[in-house]
Amino acid sequence: MAHSLLAVLDGLPALRPATPSTTRIGSRVPWNLDTLAVGIEDELIEIRVVALALPLPPILRKAEAALHAALKETRWKDAWLRLVVTDIDAAALTPLDHGSDAGA
Repeated sequence: MAHSLLAVLDGLPALRPATPSTTRIGSRVPWNLDTLAVGIEDELIEIRVVALALPLPPILRKAEAALHAALKETRWKDAWLRLVVTDIDAAALTPLDHGSDAGA
């Protein structure tokens, strides 16, 4: 199930799984480190993410809808879904280049 949820996240360009930083040792781990961002219990699914863009509310609503759709035909269809934004990527905070507006 974790891999299915990560595949949904992979389709959302504004979020990525929040995982430990990859080091030389971490890169040799024989499993997908992204699965560490997903916690699955009977009544709760928690996914820790890093935001790559802003504003957060529409991004999180889109993610929630996509993830609920992925859970629809599973035993977790009635589970609570918790998205935890653990960090915001610095690129999300970089102002857009409005150089073309300079002469306006």
